[in-house]
Amino acid sequence: MEDAAPQTIHLSDYTPPAYLVDKVELTFRLDPERTRVLSRIAFRPNPESREREFFLHGEGLELISSRIDGAEVTPDLVEGGLTCEVPDAPFTWEAEVEIAPVRNTALEGLYMSSGMYCTQCEAEGFRKITYYPDRPDVMAVFSVRIEGDMPVLLSNGNPVSSGDGFAEWHDPWPKPAYLFALVAGDLVDHPGHFTTRSGREVALNIWVRPGDEDKCAFAMEALKKSMTWDEDVYGREYDLDIFNIVAVDDFNMGAMENKGLNIFNSSCVLASPETSTDANFERIEAIIAHEYFHNWTGNRITCRDWFQLCLKEGLTVYRDSQFTADMRSAPVKRISDVIALRARQFREDNGPLAHPVRPESFVEINNFYTATVYEKGAEVIGMLKRLVGDADYARALDLYFERHDGQACTIEDWLAVFEEVTGRDLSQFKRWYSQAGTPRLKVTENFKDGEYTLEFEQKTPPTPGQDQKLPQVIPIAVGLLGPNGDEVVPTTVLEMTEARQSFSFSGLAAEPVPSILRDFSAPVILERETDNAERAFLLAHDTDPFNKWEAGRALAREGLCEMIVAGAPPDAAYLDAVQAMARDDALDPAFRALALGLPSQDDMAQTLHERGHTPDPQAIWEALETLRQARAQHCQDLAARLHAQYQVTEPYRPDAQQTGARALANAALGLISRLDGGAAAQRQFDTATNMTQQLYALSCLLQAGKGEDAVARFYDQWRHDRLVIDKWFMMQVLHAEPAEAAATTERLTRHSDFDMKNPNRFRATLGALAANPAGFHHASGAGYRLLADWLIRLDPVNPQTTARMCSAFETWKRYDDSRQALVAAELDRVLSTPALSRDTTEMLSRIRGA
Repeated sequence: MEDAAPQTIHLSDYTPPAYLVDKVELTFRLDPERTRVLSRIAFRPNPESREREFFLHGEGLELISSRIDGAEVTPDLVEGGLTCEVPDAPFTWEAEVEIAPVRNTALEGLYMSSGMYCTQCEAEGFRKITYYPDRPDVMAVFSVRIEGDMPVLLSNGNPVSSGDGFAEWHDPWPKPAYLFALVAGDLVDHPGHFTTRSGREVALNIWVRPGDEDKCAFAMEALKKSMTWDEDVYGREYDLDIFNIVAVDDFNMGAMENKGLNIFNSSCVLASPETSTDANFERIEAIIAHEYFHNWTGNRITCRDWFQLCLKEGLTVYRDSQFTADMRSAPVKRISDVIALRARQFREDNGPLAHPVRPESFVEINNFYTATVYEKGAEVIGMLKRLVGDADYARALDLYFERHDGQACTIEDWLAVFEEVTGRDLSQFKRWYSQAGTPRLKVTENFKDGEYTLEFEQKTPPTPGQDQKLPQVIPIAVGLLGPNGDEVVPTTVLEMTEARQSFSFSGLAAEPVPSILRDFSAPVILERETDNAERAFLLAHDTDPFNKWEAGRALAREGLCEMIVAGAPPDAAYLDAVQAMARDDALDPAFRALALGLPSQDDMAQTLHERGHTPDPQAIWEALETLRQARAQHCQDLAARLHAQYQVTEPYRPDAQQTGARALANAALGLISRLDGGAAAQRQFDTATNMTQQLYALSCLLQAGKGEDAVARFYDQWRHDRLVIDKWFMMQVLHAEPAEAAATTERLTRHSDFDMKNPNRFRATLGALAANPAGFHHASGAGYRLLADWLIRLDPVNPQTTARMCSAFETWKRYDDSRQALVAAELDRVLSTPALSRDTTEMLSRIRGA
């Protein structure tokens, strides 16, 4: 709860810390209600700071005692921490505080999850553990002693000693407090081993609750692959004697990269063929890699302040995307990343929550763990690599690691190494970090006397706080196809720097068909007048996998727009083109499965909005259903063949080959189920040997209106597996008819297994309602009222999860007046709630436009 008015923090106000920390010694005497934390911290004045006020952050702490150089002191307790008179010389601060982990439902600082002690300190959770300068540019060596009756006592770094009821840990690498971690509980480990390329022997452990140890093997193999890949591709070795991962049930995020002790949401580490889908396995592999890669891009080199969050997150997301592309299918990974980017980040850029990759200000930093910081931040890294080339990118990264190891850095530090290595001036490129919004890239063309000219015009719409936008550096990957489908100009990267710029290609025998923005070379919206004949041509002939997929998606989108706006029938060109693509056995099955997907309801709503139409969620849903039915009829013979052809008969493996085959077989099952009333889906549900088959069959039965018995059987089968039951909650809401979605969600919130204190369960239920646009935006307003009710209930318990769920309302102003009035009333109702948290207040105020 926050009583004082929220304060805005600005990047421009940054000042260096007044005092630096050389080492930290912590002792924890664990108790659910009365944990004692003793700190001994070696401070010294910072020669680079003119400030000499000694201020330590602290929230929810009971101060028992404090000393400076052994002498008792009485500090002034102020809002957010304490101040005290200190020597103008190095000194030792000691304090003893008391906290109550069992009452910490916000899951920030030290809390308890299913009887286990656990920490989450990023971004500002350490101040809920003890008094400390809780900012990322204060880095120190930590030594930790844990005293308690739990059998496993873990912290950062290497183990020093242990005995009956205690364990001691030492982390030799200086780190900010947000990377501190402690776990204590009744845990069992899944052990492993890794030898670095220089010969360091590293003990690996995945710690889980008893009964989960048979779900760790995949995560362990993913960890070893990540360690090898980071050595081979980036030259980065692991630097401690031990690497621990702990699976925690109650966790606000996916995982946390604490030095040597990664803490994971259990959904992001536990996996078995029977309980996890192929998508779950791939997500686990990527998140394991992401958190491990943070060891260098985030831990050894961290961010100076939280405005630089994209420095560690954008780079590490880019690295984990590279890893997945190497482990699996690079084209499929790229397409999947763009689907997610457009669904989350483009939506963010287009609405009231738009902000630069490096924000200029914030009220609550937890609200800036966003798709813009992460996914767009990664796209900026990808553009930079595309512009400088692979070789200079590698040299710049080597210089970055060499120069800044052990430092807290800024975007300026990051770009400086590229400027030094390449000799380029990146001041204009830096606008990608400072300008919010998605650039629109308009294209016109001309062909005369064998010369083909593309003229580009870039424009970025105004965003909150930024009305005027300057031209950005945009790498545009282009290829040209001849009339017969042959590639007459291979992929060429055009570097656009002006508001309007032309590029010409000469010596062409005939007017080509352009393939623009190959591999999605920049996070922009391409605007070009074309027709369905050209889209079908590119779907059939483009050599760039992304643009081949994009052509099919554009065909579907155009046809859907005509269906919604003009009442047109399903587009025959799309049906023929997608059938031809799906039957091409030379194409990767995973790619074909993606290409059989349709634009999302949210994608269509945004498309209609940008074209000057007020989107009707019900009409969008009906058009998509009509097109799915028409496609099923058009492809019914092919669907039967694909479903039979791509059945996997070998023992389950979550690798790219089997995953792609199952994806295509299931896509075919989706087509079949629309014509046979769910009979084939029922057979697959009854005989499934893995969760991928079973869950997809369940979704088909729900879509066919035949899922009641399967839902009950699924629950009876998996009622004791908490992660599978999350899926059970989610599927029922996602596939509910629009008019029933809110009622279905409300019914599930009354189920005995619903627990709003568990973020996974809350997101699986209320998050699924937000992910069912026609249901959430139903004209009755029931979806809005239900979510608002639960935001009010959850906020006092867990402000972080509440604030993130608020984004369900961010697109409200693109809908009709009636829906806008309904949303506005709910936003105002939540905002008027007494003692609403700072997290939720900031999010809803930005969305409301107050």
